[in-house]
Amino acid sequence: MNYSFWFVVGSQFLYGPEVLETVAARAQEMADELSKTLPFPLVYKVTAKTNKEIADVVKQANYDDSCAGIITWCHTFSPSKMWINGFANLQKPYCHFATQYNQSIPNEEIDMDFMNLNQAAHGDREHGFIAARLRLPRKVIAGYWKDEAVQKRIGSWMKAAAGVAVSKGLKVMRFGDNMREVAVTEGDKVEVQTKLGWQVNTWAVGDLVKVMNEVSEAEIDALMDTYKASYDIDTDKIDHIRYQAREEIAIKRMMDAEGCKAFSNTFQDLYGMEQLPGLASQHLMAQGYGYGGEGDWKVAAMTAIMKAMGEGGNGCSLFMEDYTYNLEPGKEYSLGAHMLEVCPCCAAGKPRIETHHLGIGMNEKDPARLVFEGKEGDAIVVSLIDMGGRLRLICQDIHCVKPILPMPNLPVARVMWQAEPSLTTGVECWITAGGAHHTVLSYDVTAEQMKDWANMLDIEFVHITKDTTVESLEHDLFLSDLAWKLK
Repeated sequence: MNYSFWFVVGSQFLYGPEVLETVAARAQEMADELSKTLPFPLVYKVTAKTNKEIADVVKQANYDDSCAGIITWCHTFSPSKMWINGFANLQKPYCHFATQYNQSIPNEEIDMDFMNLNQAAHGDREHGFIAARLRLPRKVIAGYWKDEAVQKRIGSWMKAAAGVAVSKGLKVMRFGDNMREVAVTEGDKVEVQTKLGWQVNTWAVGDLVKVMNEVSEAEIDALMDTYKASYDIDTDKIDHIRYQAREEIAIKRMMDAEGCKAFSNTFQDLYGMEQLPGLASQHLMAQGYGYGGEGDWKVAAMTAIMKAMGEGGNGCSLFMEDYTYNLEPGKEYSLGAHMLEVCPCCAAGKPRIETHHLGIGMNEKDPARLVFEGKEGDAIVVSLIDMGGRLRLICQDIHCVKPILPMPNLPVARVMWQAEPSLTTGVECWITAGGAHHTVLSYDVTAEQMKDWANMLDIEFVHITKDTTVESLEHDLFLSDLAWKLK
């Protein structure tokens, strides 16, 4: 979907037609100029002067799938009562851009005519009140519209809003249930569809095997050429790689037929399959699909959404799991990996296709998988959990590093990182908040974007930063529990 955002400017008839013509011309100019730098087009729709104009443009936005959100600005004074009907029905993300057309006050030109035309400092306050009065989720961004830093903030918000649009239409394909007796991968699918829009349903592994059997050798040959071009092959077991290609083609075919952008599976249900999909899942994630291991449909969906929020609509976000720690003083790190399925978007070098024995699951053949080290850089890890009656999104700031050990006998993709505020305090905070062992690790999406995303969808957001302490987090969680119970 090629998303756009609608620019709705507030005014009123009081100032006369000449002023309104100037407002409309400036709004069009601003939308055109901003569209050159923003990640999505900003489309000027209307200078709204009446209740009906506002209600009508909101109604149109609600039912236009290509509209991912509304950005408003009040060039002049726009009486806020006429925004009530529209805002009461708004179903799209909303950003209030508090700006003005001119950067500076013109000393010689300023007179009452100038003041009547340039009332953003006046109009945006009136406009802001009604959103506060209606308790409307919103993003307020203030600053001069030509400033690069301001434009970056708008662009960041746009990507979060695009994540909401992806979420609202997301379908997740589950092959089998979640891993037996695991709590955190459970969840209320009705609540999730109500709040986030996800459609989460199960397809039989036997149906997947049937589609796998229909895949032609020519199709496998073509995908093998892609593998050879993208990765180094470090195994003689080419038939094992070809089997992964067969799995990938079949999974993709089933997802595309059903309009799904994410999937989950479990090593406990491989009925009729020779290998747990490893390379297959990794290469599908590289194409923008979300994935969750052990039946974790929540992390599968979040991976797809955060990929869509990243650079170019398929950013560096990946399914991840905390595996083990290095607790040596001064070298405290988390080692993240999974049995097979880590997306190669984070690879520091060219990934290798290897085959190795996997003792978990009924694998008749050694599963082929991509092996690599993750790249360095600032990142976040995110976990969506079901608290019973509400959803909580937990986000932690991390810094990924080059692994401090070569680990030559660990045949999986892996990422090593320093957690904020420190490894042990970070672990205590994560566990206190209820964070899952599966996460989405992202180099592209920021904590602010995830906060915006959570606010747009009206779910709880918890952020673990360099300044977080266990005591402050416990206090915040206590107050949050009270607040959310009153909602």
